[in-house]
Amino acid sequence: MGNEAHPSDLAAMAREVLDEVRYVVLGTIDEDGQTRTSPVYFVPHGYQDLYWVSDPNTHHSRNLERDDRVSGVVFDSTVPPGPRQRAVYVTGTAKEVQADEIAQHLPKAFDPGRGGRAFAAEELTGDADLRLWVLNVHTWEVHIRAGDPIHGSGTDRRVAVDPRA
Repeated sequence: MGNEAHPSDLAAMAREVLDEVRYVVLGTIDEDGQTRTSPVYFVPHGYQDLYWVSDPNTHHSRNLERDDRVSGVVFDSTVPPGPRQRAVYVTGTAKEVQADEIAQHLPKAFDPGRGGRAFAAEELTGDADLRLWVLNVHTWEVHIRAGDPIHGSGTDRRVAVDPRA
């Protein structure tokens, strides 16, 4: 198999990163077409959906209300450069969870094992200052270092994976 990536190994790596890392850096699009990045604490559900809580007036929330396309990267910024570096890139669409859908999303959106706390519906609807958001992931890619002893190709690259597999 040479330097070709084994899909199940890379899917497992993507799951580990999504399970272990607490922040995703979201990339949204400003009105003028410029990109905007914002780190948010998130909880994955089935690797398909990433949940976070934000004020609807934050810059990234306003961007997503206008244009739901989003990209993101999940990585551990505390790891020094080298073989332990791992990252998962995600792209998809995001939306604010509406009040009439909140009950079905709350059980998926909070995981006490990840730290943080679970919010109640009344903290995320009506006159509350916060809203629940969900990124529905369409594609996942993992970062492969140029010198990776198994998957390296001499050039850093991204490889498509499906962590649900």
